Parts: sequence; structure tokens; C-alpha cells
Amino acid sequence: MQEAEVVLNVLRERGRKGLPLTQLYRQMFNKELYLLAYGNIYSNQGAMTPGASEETADGMSEDKIEQIIGLMRQERYRFSPARRVYIPKKNGKFRPLGLPSWSDKLVGEVVRLLLEAYYDPGFSDRSHGFRKGRGCHTALREINNTWTGTAWFVEGDISDCFGSFNHEILLGILAEKIHDQRLLRLIRHMLQAGYLEDWEYSDTLSGVPQGGVVSPILSNIYLHKLDEFVERELIPQYTRGALRTANPAYRLVDSHLRRARRRGDRAEARRLEHQMRSLPSTDPMDPGYRRLKYVRYADDHLLGFTGPKAEAEEIKARIATFLRETLGMELNTTKTLITHARSQRARFLGYDITVQHSSTKITRSRRSVNGKIALRVPSDAVKAQCARYRKHGKPWHRSRLQNLHDYDIVRIYGAEYRGVVNYYLLAQDVWRLRTLRWHAETSMLKTLAAKHRSTVTKMAARHQAKVITGDGLRTCFEAKRKRKGKPDLVARFGGIILRQDRRAVITDPAPVPARVPRKELLMRLRTRKCELCEAGTTVAVHQVAGLKELERPEMDRPAWAELMARMRRKTLVVCAPCHDWIHANPVTHAA
Repeated sequence: MQEAEVVLNVLRERGRKGLPLTQLYRQMFNKELYLLAYGNIYSNQGAMTPGASEETADGMSEDKIEQIIGLMRQERYRFSPARRVYIPKKNGKFRPLGLPSWSDKLVGEVVRLLLEAYYDPGFSDRSHGFRKGRGCHTALREINNTWTGTAWFVEGDISDCFGSFNHEILLGILAEKIHDQRLLRLIRHMLQAGYLEDWEYSDTLSGVPQGGVVSPILSNIYLHKLDEFVERELIPQYTRGALRTANPAYRLVDSHLRRARRRGDRAEARRLEHQMRSLPSTDPMDPGYRRLKYVRYADDHLLGFTGPKAEAEEIKARIATFLRETLGMELNTTKTLITHARSQRARFLGYDITVQHSSTKITRSRRSVNGKIALRVPSDAVKAQCARYRKHGKPWHRSRLQNLHDYDIVRIYGAEYRGVVNYYLLAQDVWRLRTLRWHAETSMLKTLAAKHRSTVTKMAARHQAKVITGDGLRTCFEAKRKRKGKPDLVARFGGIILRQDRRAVITDPAPVPARVPRKELLMRLRTRKCELCEAGTTVAVHQVAGLKELERPEMDRPAWAELMARMRRKTLVVCAPCHDWIHANPVTHAA
């Protein structure tokens, strides 16, 4: 694996220096990169989901990698059409999702590793989507920490962003730095592979496939042009002035205040102090002072502008023109809004963002909150989360969870609640999630009560516990699952204090981490020893979607399933005869 890391480190260094690339296609013959790619994606949820063919991660071997490399050497590798399915969106519509074949996923991951290593060091610091070490929280913290004094928010949303990328423009952007026609042809074939919907073939004339492993890095390369336009043209043009000029009315009252204090008129001094708090100390309409801030997460971008609304309209129009004329994309007119920062709220990454103003909140003799950004939990987001646990107008049990172990029920509810709370920890009013806690807790206890034909009160008494956390002793609900010869598994719900944490960071996982490969499986594969019959021969990897498939009474499990269950692994390195025997002797379902 060290050889693959050396290659990627060289690409990162060239990307930092902005040096062009030649003969990059030769890396598609590097077996170590394919093994690194396999270690990255074999455990993904979609690894066992077939595309247009029945090929999945099951049966993966070094021979399959050699076959792909052989086709690459002759430039004969062709991507298969992806199987298209639709997943629901929050607004009731459906988003198309492409399911490529396993070989295409593997090749796509190798291409992603190469492109990300080279391009990521040159991306803008204002881009936070699909990047390692960055995510929603890093984008929101940048807004919270550096956008003080913003007067207008320009909320940008691109219509059908991932489906409207122009292939020729994208390949032209890649060709600016990649001077290797063979790799560009491979990427063109990937983009134009088409898709199958209800087993009818359709061409892909634009866009990148949603669901493809290489799509996130391609979208960032494409939208980096927007980042450059904003940073190199808009921000310098709409940023000027070191400080605002002083407000004459504020200075006049300040002079009267000093005189009142000199003559000892305390009543007049107090009146003037209150009057000063209602006036801005600097001129908010100073024509010599402008500030423009920008942040982007995937296809959503937000600009913060300090200046008149007319210039904010100009900025919005210039971005729309750039997207249309340079990138062939359109802004969504219904979602691209200009919002007054102090009296309204902008919606970005699920948070409400506003600018605070208060003439009465005084900290160290200063109006410390004026102009500061406030991140808040949207009320409709709380209602939407509570709706998952409601039925007939109140919290209800989940019948589909009733047959699970108590540990699994508490674990599922705890993970859902913990995920929402951790996401909104940056909000000043995270305490609003108390409503969600009550709904989720009541639904969980009702589900346990329905399972045991008991009452909510008895279930609460049975599972209530005290745990030590970083915030002291907290009350929560927990359930345990006993294991023979091992410590009990413990699932918990609650125990999280609903208080703002300005340092909270949840970075999105990189599409797949490149620096930490799954070395354990790769070492087992490269040992070339069957783990079932212990024969030293060419081996493949048998894989199941999850260990739950093996959770059957021991008498119903064949030897291979018993071995995988004992190893707690959803992969088993076996020889070809054993692999055939495994598929001939599947796990039988209990009657």
C-alpha cells in the first residue's frame, strides 16, 4: 500500500504547486491503487447492491483486478449503464440515483483517488462540501465567526445542479491541467455510459451520476470555477474601506455625555447613555465601506454582503450570468433569495441564520451582540423530526421495531436522537430540541411497552439509568445485550445536555478516506490462503451484505456461515471451489 500512497502524495504536491499532469493514465495500471480503492469501498452499504448486472463485491479477487488492468492497457475498458432508481426528497419529489456495477465502482474509486489527490489542495478554503476534514459544521462556523456586520444574505441554489453539468465544459476544465487524452477519454466514457430505467437504455447527455463514487470530486472541480469567479472578481470589487466613518449623531450625543459628567449631572448622563445605545457608533450607510463574504457547500452557496440592497441585487445577477454563460447552469429563482440579515432569517444547511441586534444587552459596557451572527434551529425542522414519532396526533409506537431486541430498539432511537442533537449543537437555541426528546423518548417507551405488553411507566423504571458524562451525572435510558465471554453491549438514549457548543464539529466523511485503507482485509486477500479449507491457492472474497444475514440458529447455519459469525466478519477469503460450495449451500431461513 505504500506505493499507492507515494503516488497520491506526488499528485498532492503537484496540485499544490499548480503543475500540469501528463501520462496520468498510466496509474490506471497500478494494482496497488485498485487494492487501496477496494479497501475503501468494500464495506459501503451499496457494495452488495447490484447495478444493471448481478456483479457485486462478492467474489472480488486479484484476478479481477488483473483483468481490469489488462483492459485498461488496451483502452478497451467500457463502463456499463447504471441502473437508475428514485429516492424520495423532503419536498415530496424524487431524486434519481444511479447504481453502477461493481467493476465500475472500483474503477471510479481509482479515478477519484487520483483526481482528489491532485485537485483538492488547490480548492478554495470557502468550499466545504465533499472534502476531507470539512463539512456542514466547518461552513457554519466560518459564517458564525467571520461574518459579523452582514446586512444582506444572498442565498444561492442551482437548479438540478448535478444533473445539468455540461460534459464538454467539464472535460475542458479537466484538460486545463490534465494533459493526458487517454484519461480524459476514460472520464468521457464514464460520463456518457448512460443508464437503464425499467430496463430501457437512455443516454446521459449532461450531469454526473448521483450515486457514483467519482461524482463528488467532479462536481467540486466544476464548481471551483464559481469559487474563483467570486473570489477573484466579486469580493475584490465589493470589498473596500478599512473602517466605517463615525456617525455624527452618535459623536454629538457622546460630546454632550462628557459635558454632563464633567458638571456632575448624573441624571442627564444616564439619559444620554440610553440615547447612545439606540444609535450606531458608525455610519451604516457609509459609501466607502463594503464587505462581501462567501461560502459554498456542494451546490448551495451563501453570500453575506455589507452595503445597500441594490448592490446585493447586482451580485446576484452577476452570479446568475456567470453560471449561465460560463458553466451552462441556472439559478433556482424560487430558492435564490436576498434576505435582510437583521429582520429576516436565511436558511443554509438546515440552520436559520440571522444577525443579532439589541440595545439593552450590555456586556462590559458595550452592546456586544450587535451585528453578531446567530445560528438557530428552524421550528419547521423540529416539527419534521417530531413527525417521525407521531401518529393520531401524539407520540406513537413503531410496530416495525416491536420484534427487535430491547438493545436494538434503544440503540435505533438513541442514534436518531443523538444525530439530530449533534448536528444542531452550534445553534444558540438548541434547547428547542427538548420537544424532539420528549417525542422520541415517549415513542421508544411505547414501542418497548407494546413489545412486552406492559406500560410506559414500567418500561421507564426498567431502563432508566444514571451515567457519568462530560457534563456530570445525567439521566438516560439504556438496554444491555449479554454476550458469552465478552462484555455486555450497551445502548443508550438521551444523556445529552441541550446547550450550545461553539466548538462542535461534525465533518462530513470524505466520499471515501484515502489515507486509512482497510489493511486487514487486504492482508488476508494477499496471503492467498483459503480461510475455509486452508488451501494455498488463488483466492476470492466472499461477502455478505451484513452480519444479520448470518444470525440464525446454529443448526441452520452451514460451516462457512458459522466461521464468519465466529469471526464477526462479513467477508471470507476462500478458494474458487469453496466459493462455489458456499453459493450452493446458503444460509437457510428458520421455518
